[in-house]
Amino acid sequence: MTILQNTSQYDIVTVQRAAAVYPTRAPFHPPCRYDELGLLPACEPDAGNGVYAAVRAALCSVGGAPENPLGWLVRPGDTVVLKPNFIRESHETRPQEWQQVITHGSVIRAVCDYVIVALQGRGRVIVCDAPQTDSSFDNICRVSGMYELVAWYSTWSPVPVELVDLRAEEWHSADGVVYRRQKLPGDPRGYVAVNLGRYSYFHGISPRLGFYGADYDTDETRRHHHDDIHEYLLARTVMDADVLINLPKLKTHKKTGITCALKNLVGINGDKNWLPHYMLGSPEEGGDQFPAHSTKAQSERVVVSWFKRHIYHAPPWLARLLVPLKAAGRAVFGDTQRVVRSGNWHGNDTAWRMTLDLNTCWFYYNPAMQQLDPGRAPRRYLALVDGIVAGEGNGPMAPDAKPCGVIIAGANPVSVDTVCAWLMGFDPQKLRLLAGAYGRTELPLAVRAADEIVVASNEPRWCGALGTLDPRSTFQFAPHFGWRGAIERTPAV
Repeated sequence: MTILQNTSQYDIVTVQRAAAVYPTRAPFHPPCRYDELGLLPACEPDAGNGVYAAVRAALCSVGGAPENPLGWLVRPGDTVVLKPNFIRESHETRPQEWQQVITHGSVIRAVCDYVIVALQGRGRVIVCDAPQTDSSFDNICRVSGMYELVAWYSTWSPVPVELVDLRAEEWHSADGVVYRRQKLPGDPRGYVAVNLGRYSYFHGISPRLGFYGADYDTDETRRHHHDDIHEYLLARTVMDADVLINLPKLKTHKKTGITCALKNLVGINGDKNWLPHYMLGSPEEGGDQFPAHSTKAQSERVVVSWFKRHIYHAPPWLARLLVPLKAAGRAVFGDTQRVVRSGNWHGNDTAWRMTLDLNTCWFYYNPAMQQLDPGRAPRRYLALVDGIVAGEGNGPMAPDAKPCGVIIAGANPVSVDTVCAWLMGFDPQKLRLLAGAYGRTELPLAVRAADEIVVASNEPRWCGALGTLDPRSTFQFAPHFGWRGAIERTPAV
C-alpha cells in the first residue's frame, strides 16, 4: 500500500478485513503454499483458513517484507513471547460458547509461523498467559487447539515452541466461591517484583477505604500499593523476553470499557492480588466500587467483606458449605450480570491505572538490570488483535459474539487500542484507559495524537489518518451495561 511509504512501524495500525469464520481443524494449516514458508513441512492446505491469510496480510502491512514479514521485529537468537488472551475456557454463563472469549488458535498459528521464519533456526518461542485464577488452562488449550499446535511444531520446528501457564495458583470454585486453592508450578523462570513508585498511575491516589485486588485478602493488595510503593509481581518469561507479541481479543470490558492490547498485559502477572481492581466504597466515600452511595450498597460492602475474610481463612470443607450463602446474597443484593458492583462501570478510576502501570513495567523494564530503567529505548513489541469473532456486552468473560472479521495490528498498544475503540463505535476520548495514556509525559506509552494515527486497510473506508475517517463505517458494539451511555460515539449531526 502506498500509505506505508516513508512511514515507520510505529505510525501504522493496520486493519485487515476477512470473513468472520475460524478454521476448525488444528493445527490450522494455511490456505495455500506461500513462498516464504518453505521451511514448513509438506501439509494439506486448509482452503477455508481465511484467518491465516488475514494475519499474513496484516503483518506485511505493518511494515514487513513479504519474504520475512516479522524480520523488522524478530532477530535470529531471540526469545519471543506470544501472549494470547486465554482468560477462561468458555463464556461465564454459557459453557458451550468460547470463540468470542479467547484468542483463537488459528491466529496464534499464523503469527508463530512467521516468528519461526524470522528466527532462522536460532532462538525460542513461548506461548504463555496467566488466565483467570479459577479457569482451567488444560481446557483452554483443548478448545483453542493449542495442544495440537504445539505437538505439531515439536515434530519439525528448528526452534522450540513452549506452552506455559504463568499462574502460581489455580482456584476451584462453586458459584463464584473459592473453596480450594491448588498450587501450580508457575513460571519456570520465576517472577520479578517491579516497583513503579512515582511513575505509577496510582501515584498520589490514596483511597479512604482501600483497594480491592483479585482475592479475598485485601491486606495483600494494600501492602503492594501505598504511598510511593506501587509494585507488581511479573513473570520473568515475559519480562526477560527479547520480543513480546501481544495477541489479544477484541472485546468490551466491565472495568475498563474495552479490552484489547493494553488490558491483555494483566495476563503477565504471577499474583493478580497485587493488581488493584477497584477502590472500596462509592464516590462519596472516595471509592469506585459502586456508582452511588446507598444504604444497600454500604450494607453489601460490609457484609461481603466480612464473608470474604472468613472464606479466605476457612478450610476447604467449610468454604464449600458456605456456597449457598452466595445464592442468598444474590437474592438480596442482585445478580452481577444485571447489577453494577465491584467497579464494573464507567466510573472505575482504578483498573485503567493498573493496566497502564503494567504496560509501563514492560516497556521500561531492563532485563539486564532486572529493574525499571526510565532511560531505556523502547522494547520490541507488536500487538495483533483477534477480531474475527469479537465480544460485546458483558465482557470480558460473558460477552455476546460479535462477528467482525477483522485483524488489527500495530507496534504501539495505545495506537492499536485507539483504533480498536473507534472500530467498536466508541469514542476513545471517553475511555479513561486511553485518555490517561495520552495524558502522560513521563515514561509515555503513546507515540502520537489519536487523530494522527495512520490506518492502513484493505477496506478503503478505513484508510488514512484516524481523524479523517468516517465513523459511520464502523461496528456498533453494545458496551457492558455499566458503561452504557458513557462511551458510545456521539452521532454526527
